[in-house]
Amino acid sequence: MAKYVYDFAEGNKDLKDLLGGKGANLAEMTNLGLPVPAGFTITTEACQRFLAKGSHVDGLGDEIDRHLAGLEAAMGRKLGDPADPLLVSVRSGAKFSMPGMMETVLNVGLNDESVAGLSRQAGGNDRFAWDSYRRLIQMFGKTVCDVPGDEFEDALHKAKETKGVRDDVQLDADDLKSLVSAYKKVFSKHVGHDFPQDPRQQLDLAIEAVFRSWNADRAVLYRRQERIPADLGTAVNVVAMVFGNLGPDSGTGVAFTRDPATGESGIYGDYLQNAQGEDVVAGIRNTLPLADLEKIDKKSYDELLQIMATLEGHYHDLCDIEFTIERGKLWMLQTRVGKRTAAAAFTIAAQLVEEGMIDLDEAVTRVSGAQLAQLMFPRFDLSGDPTSLTRGVGASPGAAYGSVVFTSARAVELAAAGEKVILVRRETNPDDLPGMIAAQGILTARGGKTSHAAVVARGMGKTCVCGADQVEVGRDRFTVHGQVVHEGDVISIDGTTGRVYLGEVPVRPSEVVQYFEGDLDPALANEPLVAAVHQLMTHADQRARLRVRTNADTGPDAARARRFGAHGIGLCRTEHMFLGDRRELVERLILAHNKAERDDALAALRPLQRDDFLEIFREMNGLPVTVRLIDPPLHEFLPSLEELAVQVAVAKERGEESEEVERDERMLAAVRRMHESNPMLGLRGVRLGLVIPGLFAMQVRAIAEAAVALAAEGGRPRPEIMVPLVGAVQELETVRAEAEKIIAEVAGDSGVEVLIGTMIEVPRAALTAGQIAEAAEFFSFGTNDLTQMAWGFSRDDVEGAFFWRYLELGIFGISPFESIDRDGVGRLVRIAGEEGRAARPDLKLGVCGEHGGDPESVHFFHEVGLDYVSCSPFRVPIARLEAGRAAIESAGSDHR
Repeated sequence: MAKYVYDFAEGNKDLKDLLGGKGANLAEMTNLGLPVPAGFTITTEACQRFLAKGSHVDGLGDEIDRHLAGLEAAMGRKLGDPADPLLVSVRSGAKFSMPGMMETVLNVGLNDESVAGLSRQAGGNDRFAWDSYRRLIQMFGKTVCDVPGDEFEDALHKAKETKGVRDDVQLDADDLKSLVSAYKKVFSKHVGHDFPQDPRQQLDLAIEAVFRSWNADRAVLYRRQERIPADLGTAVNVVAMVFGNLGPDSGTGVAFTRDPATGESGIYGDYLQNAQGEDVVAGIRNTLPLADLEKIDKKSYDELLQIMATLEGHYHDLCDIEFTIERGKLWMLQTRVGKRTAAAAFTIAAQLVEEGMIDLDEAVTRVSGAQLAQLMFPRFDLSGDPTSLTRGVGASPGAAYGSVVFTSARAVELAAAGEKVILVRRETNPDDLPGMIAAQGILTARGGKTSHAAVVARGMGKTCVCGADQVEVGRDRFTVHGQVVHEGDVISIDGTTGRVYLGEVPVRPSEVVQYFEGDLDPALANEPLVAAVHQLMTHADQRARLRVRTNADTGPDAARARRFGAHGIGLCRTEHMFLGDRRELVERLILAHNKAERDDALAALRPLQRDDFLEIFREMNGLPVTVRLIDPPLHEFLPSLEELAVQVAVAKERGEESEEVERDERMLAAVRRMHESNPMLGLRGVRLGLVIPGLFAMQVRAIAEAAVALAAEGGRPRPEIMVPLVGAVQELETVRAEAEKIIAEVAGDSGVEVLIGTMIEVPRAALTAGQIAEAAEFFSFGTNDLTQMAWGFSRDDVEGAFFWRYLELGIFGISPFESIDRDGVGRLVRIAGEEGRAARPDLKLGVCGEHGGDPESVHFFHEVGLDYVSCSPFRVPIARLEAGRAAIESAGSDHR
C-alpha cells in the first residue's frame, strides 16, 4: 500500500518530489537538530490521487490518524482537548516555491470550548485566545469555504472603528470575542451552516482545501509563468502551532542570509512583535528591521544568526527563513533556497565560489540565461510615477522613449536629424524595416511575441511592445482610453512589462551590456555584478560544447555580435538586402519581359550583394558565415494587390495616360500573376532558384566574389551557402551543381572554399535527411518554419487568434514558437540529425530559428548533438551561458 504521510524525522531535503519543498526542508532542519515544531507531511502523491478522484483518498485518513496520534504524544496535548488543546497549522508546499499561490490555515483545532483551554495555556491570556479563534474563522472561511474575505475585513474595521483604535492589537479580549461572533455570522450567511466545531473535521477540510488550491486560478497562472509542470501537485504540512502573538516577548519574522536584491552579505529581514506570520506578509502593520531584534531579544537574535549560518553552510546558497518567537523561544517554521533578483543571482554565485562553498561548475548552473537577459536591457526609473497609458505584450525587452511617428519614412527622417522616435503602427511589415532600424522602439496595436515586429525587434535588440489592442492608430495620432497622442508627442515603452507611458521616462543603461560591448567605464569593471558576470561567462564558454553563432544581415550587426562573443554567423538573410532603394531593382527583375531585361536587373543587383557580403565577411574574418539564398516569395517586394488595384482603377477612371500609369498596370498584372492563397507554402525558397533563371546564380557569384576579394586582402573568409526550403534531395542537387561551377570559376586558385548545405524547415526534409545529407555539407534547422509546418499554424495569425486559449486550457505550457516542442518538432530535429550523420558522419548541424536563443531550447539542442545554435546578436551571451550550463548538467547526469 502506498505511503502517504511522513513524520518530519522520516524525510530530508532530497525528497522534494514527494514531500514538496517546504516539507522536505522542514524534515532537513529537523534532522539538523534545529528547533522545528513537531509535525508531518502528506505527500504530493496523495494530492495527485485526490485531484484525480475528486474525493477522499483510500487509506489516507487512517495514516493521518496514526501520525496525528504521534504528534499529540510528542506535544503532550490532544487536538481539540477543551482543557489543553493542540492546535495545528495546515500549509501547502509544492516541489517548486510558489509563494502565496496556495493556501494556509492556522490555528486548526479551536472551537467554542477549547478557546478557554487555550487561554489557560497562555496563562489566562483571554485576548490571545480570542484573537487566535477569530483568525481561524477568517482563514478557514476564505480558504476552505470561499467566504468573501472583504466581509471579514469589514467586520474587523467596524470593530476598530467602534473602539476608536487604528490597529487590531489595540482590541481587547471582549472586543475580539464580539468579533468572533460577527465572523461566525458572516460564515453561516455564506456557507449555510455554522462554523464547524469538530477539530478533526476542521483538519480534514483544511487538508482538502490545500489540495484543491493547486488548481486555483492564481496557482495555475503562476505555474504557467514559471513553467512549473501542472501534474506535480502540492504536499500538505500539518505542524504544531507556535504562537508569536502571545505578547511583547513573542513575534514573527522573515530572514535572508544575504540580500536577495543585491546579493550582499549582511542581516536582512523583518520582524513583527506580538504577531503571527500572515501579519508580516499581509503588510497590515509596519515591521521592524531584523537587526532591531538584537535590542528586543538578544538571546533569540544570536540563536537566529547561528541558525542562519548553519543553513547557508548546509545548503550552500542564500536561504529564506520564516521563524516565530514564542515567549522567548525561537522556532524555525520554514527555510528554502531564496528567490533573488537576477543581479543577486550572479553576485551570490560568484561569492559562494570565492568562499569555497561551491565550484565554478555549480555556480554556472545557479544562474540562467533568463536572468542574464534581465541584466542586459536598460530599465526605466519609475520613481517619478509616470502616467501609464496602456499595457500590451512585452515582445522585446528594454526601455525606450521618443517622439511618436506613424510611418517608416518619418522615423528615418527624424532619426537622421538626431531625434529619438517610437514607431507606432497597427502592425509592421517588411517595408517598415528602415523605420524600425531608425526608431528607438516599436509599439503595435496588433500581434504577439512572434509577430513580425517582435521577431525583427528582438533580432535588432530593439525595444518592442506588441498587441496593445486598446490603442486605436490613426494617420497622425493614436487614441487610448480617450487620451489622444499626436505625432511628435513623446511616449516611453517598456518591452519587458509591456507598459506604455506618456512622456519621457528616465532610462538607466545596463552596465552588463557595456561590459559585453567593451565600453564599460573602467571604474565599474570591478563592481561585484560585472566581475561575477565575467567570471561565470568565462567558465561557461570553457565548458560549452555547443558553439554560438548569430543571425546578422549587416556589417554593424555582425560586429556587435562578435563583440558579444559570437563564433560566426549562422543565418545571413539576403532578402533584407533587397529592401529600401533596391526594391526598384527587384521590381525590374519581376517585370522583365525577356532574358535580356532579367539579366540586366540581376547584373545591377550583383555588385550591391557582393559589397554587402564583403562587409559582413570582413567583420567575421576567420569565422564561418552562413548565407541563406533568397527565401520569401517575390510578391513581398511588390506593392499590395488591393492598393495597386485601386490606384490603377482611379487612373483609368480619370483617363490618365503616362509611363507611370503604364508601369502600374504592368505591376498590377505581375502582382495578380504572383498572387497565392498561401504564399508561405508557395513559390519561395529553393523553388525561386529553380523557376527564375539566374537568381540563385547571381547570389552565389556575389558570395564567391566577396570571399575572393577578402582573401586578396589577406583575410580568411569562411562562406557557407544555405539553400532554403528544400524538401527533396533532387532540388538541392540541382542548385548545388550550378553553384559549384560558379564557385570554381570565381575562386580559381585563391584558396577560397565554400560549403554548401541546406535549411531543414520542411517536415519531409527532416524525414528524408539521410538522402539530403548526401548532397549537403551542413544542415541548419529553421525551427520557425519547421514549427509552423509541423503544427499547421500560420505564425503571423494564430498567436493573437487562439494561443491565449490554448495556454489557458493547458494545451500549451508555452508557445511552441517561443520554446522548442520537444515531442513533435524536436523529434523531427533528432531524426534528421541522426539520419543525416548516418549518411555523412562529418555533417555539420546547427539551428538558426528563434529557438536558437531560447534557454530551454539550447539545452535540447545540446542533448541531440547539434554543433551550434544561432540567434540574434543580443541573445548571443544568453545562448553562450546556456550552452555552458547544458554541458555541465549533461556531464553531471553522465556521472550519476
